[in-house]
Amino acid sequence: MKVGFIGLGIMGTPMAEKLIAGGHQLYANTLHQVPPELVEKGAIACATPKQVAEQADVIFIMVPDTPQVEEVLFAANGCAEAQLKNKILVDMSSISPLETKAFAKRINQLGADYLDAPVSGGEVGAKQGSLTIMVGGDEGVFGRVKPLLALMGKNITLVGGNGDGQTCKVANQIIVALTIEAVSEALIFASKAGADPARVREALMGGFASSRILEVHGERMIKRTFEPGFRISLHQKDLNLALQGAKSLALSLPNTATCQELFNLCAANGAKDLDHSALVQALEIMANHKVSG
Repeated sequence: MKVGFIGLGIMGTPMAEKLIAGGHQLYANTLHQVPPELVEKGAIACATPKQVAEQADVIFIMVPDTPQVEEVLFAANGCAEAQLKNKILVDMSSISPLETKAFAKRINQLGADYLDAPVSGGEVGAKQGSLTIMVGGDEGVFGRVKPLLALMGKNITLVGGNGDGQTCKVANQIIVALTIEAVSEALIFASKAGADPARVREALMGGFASSRILEVHGERMIKRTFEPGFRISLHQKDLNLALQGAKSLALSLPNTATCQELFNLCAANGAKDLDHSALVQALEIMANHKVSG
């Protein structure tokens, strides 16, 4: 298949590599230079999103936020300037559900199909091809694209119509943030009480408190390895979507708001580009104690 991929950052590059490894011809575009390792593996670098859309039958987008998706789609030299009839655009970014519905409608009017398919799993999941993918859109279109999604992820679910994939991703980010905060509190408590946080984590991994976040991010907190797999600034963006949505729905998300304030504290102390597991640093500042180190 002729496949396009726009947005080759921490997540996008390994995801694109999986499509090439699956035997598909890849047309690639990103804000700066297409990574040389992708070109070496057979990707064709394109100067604009329009060029990608002209060449590919299915075009994937993986950029940071709603304005960037809108730019890729509708700005000068964007995808919408290509002939899109019978093509499929798949936005794998994490953006506004409301804007997603509007983007889908505009793309449908140009004769193309649209799926929102945000992912969870971070850089590790992207490299392993084990991402969780939450899809919104037409069931028939989903069926056509699913073999491509299966190269990048393992748990692939059609949640509902356009926008529902993004709504699911916001729900995912609420759970992830609150669980990171819970693991942070537990490890700080254990450490300040004099226990070895590494052994506490090991013990908890065998019980009901076990989670993927305790496994991966708990280890990061202990080893102080905060190189970004998913940046704090991006999680702030996702929690903003949650809190804005809660306001429009007239509901309260008190613990989501607390986590956002902790992320804000991290960002105020120069940590916005660290991995979101560095949320522990906000609690460490308040406790005047580090989990380890």
